[in-house]
Amino acid sequence: MKKIEAIIKPFKLEEVKEAILKLGISGMTISEVKGFGRQKGHKEIYRGAEYIVDFLPKVKIEVAVDSSIVPDVVKAIKENAFTGQIGDGKIFIIPLEKAIRIRTGEEDEDAL
Repeated sequence: MKKIEAIIKPFKLEEVKEAILKLGISGMTISEVKGFGRQKGHKEIYRGAEYIVDFLPKVKIEVAVDSSIVPDVVKAIKENAFTGQIGDGKIFIIPLEKAIRIRTGEEDEDAL
């Protein structure tokens, strides 16, 4: 089992979500986050004053999947989050030691 975390631009969330659900994934967690990567934010001018906006709004998608479908999920995220502009995001793949469904007690793949 693996946990896939993707940090993407907020306006790409719906496309990415639909692509992941088409793969048969039954659930995911979405969080609104702020951060920056290489671009280190940007400058904005408001009422004549310059402000540095160093934390940009992003969306974090977390999904736990069976190891066999990781390449498909990663491909779906990459293709649907891509804009070609700086700040498209990152995907992290993390080993998932154990998963437990609280309601039923099911474990590992059965809990996903």
